[in-house]
Formats: sequence, C-alpha cells, structure tokens
Amino acid sequence: MLVAAAVCPCPPLLVPEVAAGAAPEMDAARAACGQALGVLAAARPDLLVVVGPAGQPGCTSYPEGTRGSFRGFGVDVDVRLGRDTGTVPGQELPPSLAVAAWLLEQAGRLDVPVEGIGVEELLEPERCAAAGRDIARRAGRVALLVMGDASACRSVKAPGYLDERAEPFDAEVARALEEADTAALLALGTEPAHGLKAVGRAPWQVLAGAAEGAGLRGELLYDDAPYGVGYLVATWS
Repeated sequence: MLVAAAVCPCPPLLVPEVAAGAAPEMDAARAACGQALGVLAAARPDLLVVVGPAGQPGCTSYPEGTRGSFRGFGVDVDVRLGRDTGTVPGQELPPSLAVAAWLLEQAGRLDVPVEGIGVEELLEPERCAAAGRDIARRAGRVALLVMGDASACRSVKAPGYLDERAEPFDAEVARALEEADTAALLALGTEPAHGLKAVGRAPWQVLAGAAEGAGLRGELLYDDAPYGVGYLVATWS
C-alpha cells in the first residue's frame, strides 16, 4: 500500500556541478526536494520506488545499486541508486533517475530497499495507472519518489519556446498535486503533455494509480518556472 509520495522535478540543473554558475538559482527547488524526501523518511516505508521518465518503451526496471552519471553534461559526477548491492547491473540510470539518486544521496539515502522504474514518455494513462497499482502492492508500506517536469514552454527562452497553453496546464497539475487529485492527474492528455514537453505526465499518472484508495493528502512545496520550465515539488502523505 502507498503510504507516502514525493514529487520532484528532474532537471540535471539540480546538481550544482551541472548548473555551475547558475546553481544558486535552483537553491529553493533543491531545498524543497530535501523537505519532500524528509516526508518519505518519516513514513518509514518498507520499499521506496523511484519513478521517472525514460526513453525505453513501456516501463523499465532498475535494481538497487544501478549506477548513473552526469558525464554527458560535462561534469565528473557519478551516482548510485540506493545501497551498494555488490553487483553492478549492466544498464545505466536514465537522467531522471540519476537526478533522483543524487537527491537521495544528498538526503543521506533512506534506510530502505530502493528500486527504480523508467516510464516511457508516451505511455498511455491506463498503463501508467496499472503500473502504479502494481507498485502499491509490492510491500506493506510503499513510498514513491516521482520525478518529472511540467511544461517546457513557459517563456520565449524555454526549450519549447512560449506556448499560451503551458501556464494553465502547469497550474492544473500544481492544483492536482496539492489536492492529491488522482482523477485530475489521470485526465491529463498524452498528446497535450507531449506537445508542451511536460515529461512528468506519465510518472504523475503512475503515482495516481498507486494512490488509488490510499486516502493521502497533498502539499505543494514549490511551484516556479526558472528557464521557462515548470518545476513542481509536492508531497502526499
């Protein structure tokens, strides 16, 4: 059963070495992420599942101990998902889960088994919800760390340029996260989200499926759009 969830953005810019001189601009987002991870720790889960967007089709599992890197962004920073299991899986964490692993390291990691799931950006809402329901059944007390950005079209300098649909879309997601509104998250359209480059859509819908019947309450900790990209931090507990 899902007992807690933290929703965080997944830009590599959260890692100060990647952001370099712009690192202070993300300080508030980093602080909010740390606060959200504290809620997960306080829930004392039996299992932590990290969910984030990935390029592979469907849902791809990443076992505890899987490593990731930010070398592709020009910095010598390596991470590991959870504890060192003594074996190194062949695959590497996708960027969203590498950011999650970095956040967990900054928080001192949670003393709980961890696994990662990469979700295809265009995965249908029904399949996302089904994946979430499956996750919620994996242990008596399950926590989720859900990685994903809102629209990338909030300004003319944004990666997707300015789109007038972006701000209302992000506002609805922020409301749904604050109110733990699973129906509203599941109602997000695949194509509109893809058009706005909102890579968090599928992971949020995994959360919605996992939270069905759990009776969790939401709290929005951060809502801003530096660089024209919507970044949201929320907790459900």
